[in-house]
Amino acid sequence: MEENTTKLNLLIIDDDPFYRRLSASILGEKFTVFTADCPSDGLKILKKEKISFIVSDYILPEMTGLQLLEKVKEEYPDIEVILISNSGDMDTVIEALRKGAADYFKKPFTPADIWMSIERVMKYSLLKQDLDKQKQQNVFLKKELKSEIGSIIGKSKPILNVIEQIKMVAQTPDTSVLIIGESGTGKELVARAIHDFSDRKDQIFGASNMSAIPDALFESEFFGHTKGSFTDASTDKAGWFETVNKGTLFLDEIGEMTLNLQVKLLRVLEDRKYTKVGTQKSVPFDVRIVSATNKSIETLTENTSFRLDLFHRLGTFIIHIPPLRERKEDIPIIANHFLNSLNSKMGKDIRGISEDALELFNEYRFPGNVRELRNLMERAVILCNENELQSKHFDIIKSFSNTKRLDETFDLEEIEKNTILRALEKTDYNKAEAARLLNIEWNALHRRLQKYNLLT
Repeated sequence: MEENTTKLNLLIIDDDPFYRRLSASILGEKFTVFTADCPSDGLKILKKEKISFIVSDYILPEMTGLQLLEKVKEEYPDIEVILISNSGDMDTVIEALRKGAADYFKKPFTPADIWMSIERVMKYSLLKQDLDKQKQQNVFLKKELKSEIGSIIGKSKPILNVIEQIKMVAQTPDTSVLIIGESGTGKELVARAIHDFSDRKDQIFGASNMSAIPDALFESEFFGHTKGSFTDASTDKAGWFETVNKGTLFLDEIGEMTLNLQVKLLRVLEDRKYTKVGTQKSVPFDVRIVSATNKSIETLTENTSFRLDLFHRLGTFIIHIPPLRERKEDIPIIANHFLNSLNSKMGKDIRGISEDALELFNEYRFPGNVRELRNLMERAVILCNENELQSKHFDIIKSFSNTKRLDETFDLEEIEKNTILRALEKTDYNKAEAARLLNIEWNALHRRLQKYNLLT
């Protein structure tokens, strides 16, 4: 971090005197540090001092860190709050991030951990300040975003927050972005929106599925190779970093990468240089990295199969895409958007969706999210010979509802397994056809077949 002529004020709230003193000693060189051992004392300090950052433990007397976060954000929305979690309950941490926490790290922590967190939050804070200054000059019309990104249109608070984050991070040329969301929520579309509304918009947007790249082909795919550099290298080939130079590279399904591949990717991202296979020359590149996973932060950081240093490298700015079941007020908007598009594509004139069909949508959990809604709408439009889509055109949902009551707790993995089995049966166990029917990649189907012991 650069030296500041005037130190910013930072407040540490922790009832553990050891960690309170440790945090203060680490941060005291760069900040004017205030400390409190309970939330009430911390709130008193906020009334007297102009605090820029708060570093708070989650487990506190008087109230939880989440309750403190809500109180701070309500009264002092410009203060950035960093949460320390020593409980391992990452669901709580994720909830805190959604409610406005700027970052988190865990106890026990090292000086490097706390400084890495502070630096990320300071970058984020400066980004917000720059955005506020440029609001009049840099207007991103929601109407334009909606027309470009049909899968994330809506008016719900969660999706409007995603749109605001897209606007914000698109202003920066280099910030790496990690998009987290369930399958079918539109992660690649968010990545494309970041590219399309950034200064890199006139350059190439490239997308690579990391789960589909064998370790042995990583260098060739990403760095390129020269003719004759290995047995099958009959011509020179440009890798992703050369092809997408000055643009944006989207790395999908990073949670499926092997440890060996993670090491290779981390090294090149740290050096910002690559060496084409068959040469000795290192070539610098200028690419914004946007990555995505359908795994939770907990799965990525707790699971030893994913490197924490790579997670921090990829996740300077994290965008959570909410599942469709958490923004049900958007379902009619998205469904009608798809209806208009499908009418045009299929030459039909279906004028709306009936109330009983919309009620069916409202009761359904949409495990496949927006992608599933798109597929359901396409099937219904094909079946419909009337001027309105009705519940009978969504008999698949009704069939599912008859099998398992929607208001009961059910096992999503069991549903996924049964869906795969039905797809295999319909295609006479042709795995390639089943993958197409399920609208997933063949290798993704193969992994699920392994998971559920369905390989034959």
